[in-house]
Amino acid sequence: MASDTTQQLLESARQAAEATKRLAEQAQAYSDQLSQVAAAASSHGLAGAVDPVVFRLAIFALAVFVGYYVVWSVTPALHTPLMSVTNAISSVIVVGALLSVGVDSAADATGGSAVARWLGFIALALVSVNIFGGFLVTERMLSMYKKKG
Repeated sequence: MASDTTQQLLESARQAAEATKRLAEQAQAYSDQLSQVAAAASSHGLAGAVDPVVFRLAIFALAVFVGYYVVWSVTPALHTPLMSVTNAISSVIVVGALLSVGVDSAADATGGSAVARWLGFIALALVSVNIFGGFLVTERMLSMYKKKG
């Protein structure tokens, strides 16, 4: 009986991995298409016509779509391990946010360090909520498997 459940979980994990692989291949295809468009634009003398901000925004939009499809293709059985990995990634973001918050304000006379400090503080607040919420969700899911009584 436990072997059947393990086999089902393994099969679900394989299916999720295959779906993720397909989505990664689609993202790579989109990326290749974008690079071909950029190469064509630069070969036709239009290199200055594509604003780098627009190009980066297009990449961000593609990342949002790929991320959405990757997250929604994950089976519920894999949610807890993936949540713990997400918490680990968020803890790395905490380090970067703390470094940004600790920028020396006297080093930059243009006010850029003040912007970096505020953005670092906002990132720190958001990632703290993400980590705390992730641990709450993980604890709640693990409590479903505990025996009552």
